[in-house]
Amino acid sequence: MNKGIFERVSKTNHEQVVYCNDESTGLKAIIAIHDTTLGPALGGCRMYPYKTEQEALVDALRLSRGMTYKASIANLNLGGGKAVIIGDPNSDKSEVLLRSFGNFVESLNGKYITAEDVGMSVHDMEFIRMETNHVTGIKRAMGGSGDPSILTALGVFVGMKAALKKRLGITSMRDLKVGIQGFGKVGYYLCRNLQKEGAIIYGYDIDQSKLDTVINEFGVIPVSNEELISLDLDVFSPCALGAIVNPETIKKMKCSVIAGAANNQLEKESRDSKLLLSKKIMYVPDYVINAGGLMNVANELQGYNKEKARYQVEGIYYILMRIFDYAATNNISTLEAANLLAERRIDEFAKWNH
Repeated sequence: MNKGIFERVSKTNHEQVVYCNDESTGLKAIIAIHDTTLGPALGGCRMYPYKTEQEALVDALRLSRGMTYKASIANLNLGGGKAVIIGDPNSDKSEVLLRSFGNFVESLNGKYITAEDVGMSVHDMEFIRMETNHVTGIKRAMGGSGDPSILTALGVFVGMKAALKKRLGITSMRDLKVGIQGFGKVGYYLCRNLQKEGAIIYGYDIDQSKLDTVINEFGVIPVSNEELISLDLDVFSPCALGAIVNPETIKKMKCSVIAGAANNQLEKESRDSKLLLSKKIMYVPDYVINAGGLMNVANELQGYNKEKARYQVEGIYYILMRIFDYAATNNISTLEAANLLAERRIDEFAKWNH
């Protein structure tokens, strides 16, 4: 078993993997620290009923590596990390379990900073904060930034504008057709931005009540999931599940741009990014366009400044323009370009610090 873990960790170049076990509270968690070249590893903690420890480890390793790239391309002085707590958030979560996790975070002396993720809430972060200060994404009342979804949605919106400018030479969203898949908090706030600009919004959500809300508030035109994927859209915006872009769906797509907040939108990154490139569909790398939430919580580390956070998020437009130019110049996919630029920044810092 150990050999397998070491092989896996060395393959992904992780610096440290911490197994957190506390029988008295029932805590079983994994903290994965991928890279701290640019600064302490910041990344959310998710609670999920993983079927096996192996499945939890794979998720922690994959997500933490993604955070390294996200922080680097967003020009933040942060590395990548992620934590997973094994358990059902609806039945296994307790104050003592969360505080026990906080103790493990504290034992890392600031090398890892945690935040809210799937299965966790701002309220949960307050319990973790009772044991460690290495927590972001807390309530405004406690000196935090509150809900990061508003700025994540703003980042997706400016990212769409960058892609449309580069791909179609369009600067206004008026009368453009945008299809949104998933109306969680980010999808909801994205609608608000798009409606202000006069875009025509199509949408699908598995949850009818969420769909009803955006139909009533923003005039979203409801369609089935299959219709949404094959509609003649200017922008298709996946804001729900990952792996939605794959050979089967790419065949049906008629959009010019894919720009959404969901993580891991491509089922298989190298294959699907090349398929999109050959079909002349501009893919906006998900970890770049959805970095607004990370920028928002990162701001808490210096004392939260709403204007500064918003200014940084609006800068996603220029980060993407650089990626699009680099991709075009080197005849590679936008995802390859983003990865190479993120890696270059880390390499340059590593050499400079030595």
